Amino acid sequence: MKTEISIEFFPPQTSEGVDKLRVVRGKLAVLKPEFFSVTYGAGGSTRERTFSVIREIAAEGFNAAPHLSCVGSTRDNIREILMEYKAAGICRIVALRGDLPSGMAEAGEFRYANELVEFIRKETGDHFRLDVAAYPEWHPQARFPRDDLAAFARKAKAGANSAITQYFYNADAYFHFVDEVRKLGVEIPIIPGIMPIANFSKLARFSDHCGTELPRWMRRKFEGLSDDTEAIRAFGLDVVTALCERLLAGGAPGLHFYSMNQSALTLEICRRLNVGQ
Repeated sequence: MKTEISIEFFPPQTSEGVDKLRVVRGKLAVLKPEFFSVTYGAGGSTRERTFSVIREIAAEGFNAAPHLSCVGSTRDNIREILMEYKAAGICRIVALRGDLPSGMAEAGEFRYANELVEFIRKETGDHFRLDVAAYPEWHPQARFPRDDLAAFARKAKAGANSAITQYFYNADAYFHFVDEVRKLGVEIPIIPGIMPIANFSKLARFSDHCGTELPRWMRRKFEGLSDDTEAIRAFGLDVVTALCERLLAGGAPGLHFYSMNQSALTLEICRRLNVGQ
C-alpha cells in the first residue's frame, strides 16, 4: 500500500523567499504529496501571505491545505476566510487554536480548536476536510495528560477528519498516544509530524520552547559532533529515517514533513524510505 505523505511550508516574508519556495516546491513535487500545507501566523498575521501561497499551490495542480487558527478572531472574520477558500476551490484546512499575538490580551470569540471545527462544520458542512493538531508528548499548556487527551477527543468528535502531530523523536510516545485516544472512541487517522534535522542547536532551542522531548542519547551524540555540519546532517538523516521506518512498520497512516521551506532532507528521507516516488 502506498504511503501517503504531506509537506508543510511557512509563508515567506520577501519576494526572494517566495521565489525560493517555488523552486523548493518544484523539487518536492516529485514525491507526489497528498497535500502541501501552509502555516498561519498568530492572530492571522500572515493571512494574505498564507492565501497567496495557497493559491499558487492550487494553481500548480496540488491539493493545498491552509492552516487556520482561531484565537484572537471573530466568527465574522473566520466566516470571511472560509468563503475565500471555498471560492478558490480549497477543500482542506488544518484547523488550530493558535497562539495569541504578542500584546493581545483577549482570546476573541473562539477559545479552543474544537469550537473552530464546530463552526466550520456549521458554516460549510462537509466541504472541507479538516485536520487538527495532536500532541503525543502532551500539549505544553495541558496540566495533566488526561486533559490533553480529552481536548483532542473533543476536536475529533466536533468533526475533524484526521490529525497531524507535533514533531517528536520517540516513536513510543506516538503509539501510546494513539492507543489512549482509541480508548476514548476516537478513530480518525493520526499522522505523525516529522521534523528533519538540519541544525541541532536551533532544534534544541525550539524543542525546549514547544515541549518536544529530545532523547538524552540523541542530544549527547549531536553535542559530541560539535560544529561538524556534514556529520550532523548524516546523523540526523539516520535518526529521522529510523523513526519513520518504525512508525510506518507500527501502522502510522502516513508522514507529514515539516520542511522549513527546504527540500533536500525531506527528499533524502523519502528516498531512503522508498515512499512518495
